[in-house]
Amino acid sequence: MFERFTKDARFAVVGAQEIAIEAHSGQIDSRHLLVALAEEDGPARSALTDSGLDVAELVRQARANINAGDALDPAALAAVGIDLDEVTRRTEATFGEGALARAGRILRGRRKHIPFTRDAKKSLELALREAIRLGSKEIDGGHLLLGLTRAESPARSVLSGAGADIEQVRNLAEGKSAAA
Repeated sequence: MFERFTKDARFAVVGAQEIAIEAHSGQIDSRHLLVALAEEDGPARSALTDSGLDVAELVRQARANINAGDALDPAALAAVGIDLDEVTRRTEATFGEGALARAGRILRGRRKHIPFTRDAKKSLELALREAIRLGSKEIDGGHLLLGLTRAESPARSVLSGAGADIEQVRNLAEGKSAAA
């Protein structure tokens, strides 16, 4: 299927992986794809902008949502008897300031492949179906956005939370992809 992706759609998939790496995510979900689409010029970003969304704010909210889901929760750790501040203090006392951050970079550097979640895979499959429905031989960023908004997903929830009119976004994405 990837061979049918246009340049902007390929950039979105690669961008989603880079976003996952930056966020220390163990998997790529639909939110990572949404951020990648919103950050790059193409039919998806145009549809989001034309719908009246503040794309920079959408990206900020989506990245915050991604980070909130993947961050260590000091309160949850404290509930099971782990004091994250104390762990950090002792680690830095033994191995030097920033030791945990350096260890994270080393471990992340060894990872060769970040898997897609079920919702991200489903969104990519739905993008293919949208391209076929619209009579396109290629899958572009607009088709990916249509896939992200077709079914319930974390990306669709982020869009709704940012005030997007999902049907308007879909109509605009469809128009941008049909014109391509």
